[in-house]
Amino acid sequence: MGQPTPDRSHADWWRSAVIYQVYVRSFADGDGDGTGDLAGVRAKLPYLADLGVDALWFNPWYLSPMKDGGYDVADYRAVDPAFGTLAEAEKLIAEARELGIRTIVDIVPNHVSDQHPWFRAALGGGPERELFHFRPGRGTHGELPPNEWQSEFGGPAWSRLPDGEWYLHLFAPEQPDLNWAHPAVRQEHEDILRFWFERGVAGVRIDSAALLAKDPRLPDFTEGRDPHPYVDRDELHDVYRGWRAVADEYGGVFVGEVWLPDTERFARYLRPDELHTAFNFSFMTCPWDAARLRTSIDDTLAEHAPVGAPATWVLCNHDVTRTVTRYGRTDTGFDFATKVFGTPTDLALGTRRARAAALLSLALPGSVYVYQGEELGLPEADIPLDRIEDPMHARSGGVDPGRDGCRVPLPWTADAPHAGFGGEPWLPQPAGWASYAADRQAADPDSMLSLYREAIRLRPAFGGGPLTWLPAPDGVLAFTRGDGGATCVVNLADTPTELPGHGGLLLASGPLGDDHRLLPDTAVWLRT
Repeated sequence: MGQPTPDRSHADWWRSAVIYQVYVRSFADGDGDGTGDLAGVRAKLPYLADLGVDALWFNPWYLSPMKDGGYDVADYRAVDPAFGTLAEAEKLIAEARELGIRTIVDIVPNHVSDQHPWFRAALGGGPERELFHFRPGRGTHGELPPNEWQSEFGGPAWSRLPDGEWYLHLFAPEQPDLNWAHPAVRQEHEDILRFWFERGVAGVRIDSAALLAKDPRLPDFTEGRDPHPYVDRDELHDVYRGWRAVADEYGGVFVGEVWLPDTERFARYLRPDELHTAFNFSFMTCPWDAARLRTSIDDTLAEHAPVGAPATWVLCNHDVTRTVTRYGRTDTGFDFATKVFGTPTDLALGTRRARAAALLSLALPGSVYVYQGEELGLPEADIPLDRIEDPMHARSGGVDPGRDGCRVPLPWTADAPHAGFGGEPWLPQPAGWASYAADRQAADPDSMLSLYREAIRLRPAFGGGPLTWLPAPDGVLAFTRGDGGATCVVNLADTPTELPGHGGLLLASGPLGDDHRLLPDTAVWLRT
């Protein structure tokens, strides 16, 4: 396929875009088999255009055994038959672009599926073993793993083969880690980038972007060790400089999944010759607390400023407890370590806060990611134990409920079977799921969907200027964006608060109180 001419008409679109995350398996089922697919997405493109988003980020749609929801990739150049075909993916990319919506695909460079041709050849003892991390075990008979590293999903990060050797997998055993010190690994991924850029994608999201490089000695992990043996190693930056050169050929952009507490180290990934953007996990995991949210916002803007990169804002994704449920709990932050069964939540409270948080995030400078179903106000679902598929559940010994609760198929039509998703969904929809259906919300001016549509439409009122905080009582956030931009006020306190002087109400997340005071857990956009 010939290389398309890069779209330079809006070369900096990614700096202020609203990007919608599509978890294909749960979005819409076009062929009635209970699994979301590309046909379902294509049918819903008018809905996404009406929502007003600028781009779609797709979780992996590649050929996969689905041991980790598609993040175990067997072939990057093929679409999994459960989702459709490569030709259909190309049609989807083109049809979305005709509606002004760009496409971002997901690349998982840390590992591949154990069904990937490279790993299958490696199991046969071929030279492909050099593309992974195979090691003899420790102990008298090699019966112990080569080191003490633990999987992100729990348990040892090593599995033993019948020939006695062990292989490294920082995630599930079905996801062997690649050896990024080998030039063939680097070349293959640069070729994969070109493959998808030539098919019209505008960008790439990089999964687990800080984990690729490993200390070749594979030493035991010691808390505080610097540098870390497999997180944020310096040699990673040369990899991403190579990727950036490829992206620049096509006018493509990157967003990295970079979980790092060190803000200076984080910002290094956003230098002008590396990644364009990275996810902001500080904001996503922050509790519903005015002081802590303001600190998160200030720190985020400060760490991006030296490298000239825009911030990203996100409330939820396919790995995180849904916003409505999280904000309705006593502990409103998010931490994988505290995710347990049976945590009570007040959904009415969580919904009020989620509506206010939507206006907060969409008013901030930078780009915003909206996970599918957030615009419908979906809560986290309780999945029956015998239906949980997420490996995090099994690897935790059944303690962690896993991530399936935020991946339940979407409700589209209230009066249709399976709430209009398609066939019987691969994950069960809770009782009452149809009450959140998009068709019902589209007809309700006070619904979450209507709020998101109006907020995205009005978002340009804030202009492109920097954030300026305004004086506000404790528990209240108030800011403008540049000269003459709109004002955002969010009340996170327990009592109503007076609104600042303004030129009129643009949008409110909920009703105002007596004398037009801003009620708790409510946000407004005001004309300045």
